[in-house]
Amino acid sequence: MEGSDFDEGEFFRAIAGSGARVLLIGRRAMVAYGLPVLTADYDLWIDAGDAEALNAALAPLGLRPSRPPDEARGTGRYVLQNDEHVDVLLSRSGMPVEGVRASFDEMWSRRRILRFDDRTSMAVPCLDDLILTKRWAMRDKDVADIRLLQALKARLEGEDS
Repeated sequence: MEGSDFDEGEFFRAIAGSGARVLLIGRRAMVAYGLPVLTADYDLWIDAGDAEALNAALAPLGLRPSRPPDEARGTGRYVLQNDEHVDVLLSRSGMPVEGVRASFDEMWSRRRILRFDDRTSMAVPCLDDLILTKRWAMRDKDVADIRLLQALKARLEGEDS
């Protein structure tokens, strides 16, 4: 089997040009913040009404949805894939953590725009919100990721003082 000629810059440019509200979450968001973590996939949280626009924008890259948008809205998630794997979360709010429910709209309003390259940027949650998304699963790697994110936050706050 021959792999695709996946171009990460083209992927992020297609997302940015889609008109969809898309947050890069998970470890790829950590990489965007400059943290040294490894991951093999992409995790996106999108506005539930934007699945069609995202799918259309990524179709030229060979990324195909695992289910139609209406069905995905019912389950709250789907996958875009070829030999790349993109998990797409499209619920209006995430799982509550310690009594706090994370709303997509609220996280979108606090998003940060980070540069991928000279022509491309991506939307990611602010550090506090990214930490909150890591608390949804609380796997061992999420606990380690939270420590890295908290250390980055402390360093950045120290630079601002």
